[in-house]
Amino acid sequence: MKTQFATIIAAVALLVSTNITNAKADNGAVELPKVGSINKIEASGNVDVYLVNGDYDAVKVYDNYYSGNAVVQNEDGVLRIASYAADKLVVFVTVNDLKAITANDNASVRSYGDAFSAKGIDITLNDQAVAQLKIDAVGATITVNDQARAEFAGSIENYELNYTAAATVKKDNLQSRASREKQIVQPKSIRTYATAFGINAGLLN
Repeated sequence: MKTQFATIIAAVALLVSTNITNAKADNGAVELPKVGSINKIEASGNVDVYLVNGDYDAVKVYDNYYSGNAVVQNEDGVLRIASYAADKLVVFVTVNDLKAITANDNASVRSYGDAFSAKGIDITLNDQAVAQLKIDAVGATITVNDQARAEFAGSIENYELNYTAAATVKKDNLQSRASREKQIVQPKSIRTYATAFGINAGLLN
């Protein structure tokens, strides 16, 4: 995932910097004009994404992102946020009808202020991603893979949760009427099988 984003970051960053007229707020944020409708957020790399409900979709970036190795791009309703710089890229996203969130690498997605509301939402966390969401939703499908961490509060009427053994999910402050939870069994690596059968794992390198 990181390699894929790294190969396109420079080109997209240049495109954004030459085509977007940005307005800087007093607090140093750069607000992207005419961002369009946002149905899904994909966050990757060293980024912190904060979610806020609003009457219209908007994006504020707390960094001069287009001069660095970062991507903030909305394409066909999918807002892609990625950065692999040493410093965190902080992005506030106001959404009206968000339906999906995917976070990869060590990206984090958090709700800001009041509970984030949604009719139905799919949340997928991979690698070491983090989600901290106070949420008010009718339904949700939540998948926590690898060593990702999730913390939920608020209310989801009906949700399905799938998680790996290494993942961490906290939901003590989450209320629901119905829920289904299942642990995902990840396939063992070739190295693990080799050790079990007494094969020298060094021969697999």
